[in-house]
Amino acid sequence: MTILDTATSRRTTRKYNQTPVSEDDIRYVLETIRQSPSGSNSQPWQVIIVDDPSAKMAIREASEEGERAFYESISPERKKGYNEKGLNPSKPHLTEAPVLLVVLGDTPAPNYRPWVWVRIGYAILAVEERGLSTVTYTPSDPSLVTKILRAPEDYLVEVVLPLGYSDDPKPKEPRKPVEEFTHRNAWGHRGHLPNSQ
Repeated sequence: MTILDTATSRRTTRKYNQTPVSEDDIRYVLETIRQSPSGSNSQPWQVIIVDDPSAKMAIREASEEGERAFYESISPERKKGYNEKGLNPSKPHLTEAPVLLVVLGDTPAPNYRPWVWVRIGYAILAVEERGLSTVTYTPSDPSLVTKILRAPEDYLVEVVLPLGYSDDPKPKEPRKPVEEFTHRNAWGHRGHLPNSQ
């Protein structure tokens, strides 16, 4: 498959079956993200593989604590929008998925966050290429999850990537056409865009 094929077939998954994820697949994802770029080759990240059920439960409980506080702080309209998409403070995918890859950023490193997210993009495509599924779960209070993982204080959880085989019937949500988000040379100049293949 081409990268475009992989990106097109990828969809967000929040329900997983219990088929184990192989060590070879985990290694493949890690080797892929190892190749991601970073400013001055700083590589301002660490990854924690979590497959112990009690550790996954601790991460879920810390995540849900942060989510409950977040949901209490948002407007009723925003909460309604989340509810319409089936989103709420409960995060069962954090214990259902056989493996969690937790990506942490090295916060004192200059501009660490964009480089960490480039790495996450590499991970998502590698997961899809291997026939696995994931969701980019960003904890509402990442410090709670960071503490559970006993990471050094300079590191902060950026994302938790559940890895597993999808049991989620929800289809991929539609994407905007290229013409709706692309400009040429300046904002608002939409003419002369590349033709579709």
